[in-house]
Amino acid sequence: MAGLLLAWLAIGGISGPFQGRLAEVQTNDSSTFLPADAESTRAAQEQQEFTGAQPLPAVVVYERTDGLTAQDLDAIRGHAAAAAAAPGVQDVSPVIPAPDPAAAQFVVAYPGAERGELDELVPELRDSLATGLPAGLSVHVTGPAGLAADLSAAFAGIDGLLLLVAAGVVALILLIVYRSPLLPVLVLLSAGLALCLAVVVVYLMADAGWITLSGQTQGILFILIVGAATDYALLLIARYREELRRTESTWTAMRLAYRATVEPVLASAGTVILGLLCLLLSGLNSNRGLGPVAAIGIVAAVLAALTFLPAALLLFGRAAFWPFRPKVGTAGSTSGLWSRIAAAVGRRPRRLWIASAIVLGALAAFVPQFQASGVAQSDFFVDKAAVDSVQGQEALSRHFPGGTGSPAVIIVAAPAEERTVATARTVPGIVSVDRGSPQVVDGRVQLSAILADPADSEAAVATVTELRRTLATVPGADALVGGVTATQLDSQDTAARDLRVVVPAVLVVVFLVLALLLRALVAPLLLIASVVLSFAATLGIGALVFNHVLDLPGADPSVPLFAFVFLVALGVDYNIFLMSRVREEAEQVGTRDGVVRGLEVTGGVITSAGVVLAATFAALAVLPILFLVQIAFLVAVGVLVDTLIVRSVLVPALALDIGRPIWWPGALARRDPKGEDRPVVAAGTAPPA
Repeated sequence: MAGLLLAWLAIGGISGPFQGRLAEVQTNDSSTFLPADAESTRAAQEQQEFTGAQPLPAVVVYERTDGLTAQDLDAIRGHAAAAAAAPGVQDVSPVIPAPDPAAAQFVVAYPGAERGELDELVPELRDSLATGLPAGLSVHVTGPAGLAADLSAAFAGIDGLLLLVAAGVVALILLIVYRSPLLPVLVLLSAGLALCLAVVVVYLMADAGWITLSGQTQGILFILIVGAATDYALLLIARYREELRRTESTWTAMRLAYRATVEPVLASAGTVILGLLCLLLSGLNSNRGLGPVAAIGIVAAVLAALTFLPAALLLFGRAAFWPFRPKVGTAGSTSGLWSRIAAAVGRRPRRLWIASAIVLGALAAFVPQFQASGVAQSDFFVDKAAVDSVQGQEALSRHFPGGTGSPAVIIVAAPAEERTVATARTVPGIVSVDRGSPQVVDGRVQLSAILADPADSEAAVATVTELRRTLATVPGADALVGGVTATQLDSQDTAARDLRVVVPAVLVVVFLVLALLLRALVAPLLLIASVVLSFAATLGIGALVFNHVLDLPGADPSVPLFAFVFLVALGVDYNIFLMSRVREEAEQVGTRDGVVRGLEVTGGVITSAGVVLAATFAALAVLPILFLVQIAFLVAVGVLVDTLIVRSVLVPALALDIGRPIWWPGALARRDPKGEDRPVVAAGTAPPA
């Protein structure tokens, strides 16, 4: 026991230097997330033959509503000259006045900056531009480089803020649940040590290039570890307290609690890990990176919950529960609330499961309204007024063609250049098409197409889609269309494809784990169907809230995918906790009594675990990123729906209505230890003779 505690404390000490260094190995550039066979990726590879390493442009836009003055233009030219001489800058374009006299711009090109460099270069550029700026003249830095820097800044400080909010919420809930000052400390310490272990492993793997770590993945990792480690701890502590009421020895109580808990915890963790690893089937590197990163977090959470926490609980003994220490001889006492709920489900199972299914089905009917076709990159931020790159893009769109500074790149065969240019100019939304490079490389030429709409907008995505379709008809052109907008289009298409591939894989994996755990086929199908219905209802709620309450611009196609993976994997957890206890009770008292007893004795702890997990995921909403706010809402609401309706009413009521066949083809489907038709009784009371 002492050795385990010392080993974990050593892990906590070793992880110290790594805690603040995850940002060093983050990659937030969406162009690096695409598969190698994406058209924009292939275009970028060919573009390097013309320009070397693909530069990342920052568009500097100036604006004065009543028109630029001669003093303004002199200051702007001075800024452009200073930017050209700044370290890390590859090139600066000439100053380009707007068609109206109210704005001007120039483009600063950074040469394929290494990860993390833009976090310093763009703020330095912004600081220099603020020097000597005439009164009334505004300046913004936008474009791909400005957006990337602002995304990195949004994720800065993610460690401290997220952990502070999540730990505070969990501590408050645990104090309410246990009314003990020591238990919350032990649980949070267990979660914190799990996080320490995961951070070290993830940093080393990301630094070696084995996995891709983004800011949003890091945020999800932190929340997932705190939530999962707390859930596993709640399950172990609840069973340990139950055994302490039956036996005087804390060692015996822990041995019995551990034996009863380890199988459902490992099954739960295995379901989540395998479900997350299904993301390795994704075409997006960011999604593939989340799979192993989050799986590492779950492994760390399980190790801490099944090694450190039992040792810590044994060290403190019954004092861990002070001032409400469990007393021997009080076994079987359960919450009055859950006794009443279990009895109500036992009396009217068919009426209750039909009613709950109708409610969930009605919410699921709103799923078609869930908008997940993609959003503009400028919509990534919740508070757009506080983001300089977003304000710059809006200023740019007021005075210039929206795609200025981020043109679409067209690589075509040289003999088809003239036909390609003429055809591209006929596409609606294309302002101009010109030679992007005077060179001819391997019989190919590079063209530059200015879009009428902002490069990160859905209108620009539609233009590039039509451009690709149109250029495919030009004989001999073999055209590739790349650039910022094409990258966004390919990301959306790949994310939509991932939804079709990953979802079935997750369902198959979850079914296999449940079938092995419950030694049945009917029960796993029932549990999966219930969780899928819960997920659909959650998406329906999300559609109503996002569209009509929060008035959000839409969602990235990865949002429903991530929500599905988390809700199915994590939602099945609670059904695993419930049904594994039901099976244990059914072996002693029969299926009917076993369902009611299982619901009664697990109701409190599983509900507490669901509330903790929902609260920890809700903490993601403190980050000003639209994607994470939507994931936070969907997972938090989905976990509550699953905990309070699916696991508390729908699943036990269905199990009661189906009866013994729910265990088919297992042995429990053929035998009933106490008589299947006997009246349902509450836990802690003797069944009638």
